[in-house]
Amino acid sequence: MNDMPILQRRRIEAQLLKHVYETIERRSGTEEARAVVGEAVSRAAIEHGKALADDLGREPGFEDFRAIMPLWTKGDALKIDMIAADETKLEFDVKRCLYAEMYKEMGLGHIGDLLSCNRDGDFCIGYNPKMELSRTQTIMKGADRCNFRYSMKNEKGD
Repeated sequence: MNDMPILQRRRIEAQLLKHVYETIERRSGTEEARAVVGEAVSRAAIEHGKALADDLGREPGFEDFRAIMPLWTKGDALKIDMIAADETKLEFDVKRCLYAEMYKEMGLGHIGDLLSCNRDGDFCIGYNPKMELSRTQTIMKGADRCNFRYSMKNEKGD
């Protein structure tokens, strides 16, 4: 499973979550379906981040984060323009996202943010809770690019 591209994993997960989402939506409405699927995916993202941090055996930094980025970009799943990368920040734009294209093709564009985008910040909770993501737009929501801006939380009082 570790050799499987994440894009392929997300397709498999989405095929199952589609039915879960539709069942909850039919029984309890769209708001509840989004809340349940969103929470489940969030928990999975946190768990994934924690597992990668545990494998590293120390608190990960942005150099470590950059080293695992190929997990998400494998097979040209993401076309990225790197803006800044050092020990205090990681900033890049995604110009093309096969995840968004895949979800739309599967008829899941309306929940693609739950299945993928929302994972990005949640992943940090498990990987290194000092890392935080600021992003104001995504391809999934119709923008021409996703603007990823990761930074370390201020250690004074945060």
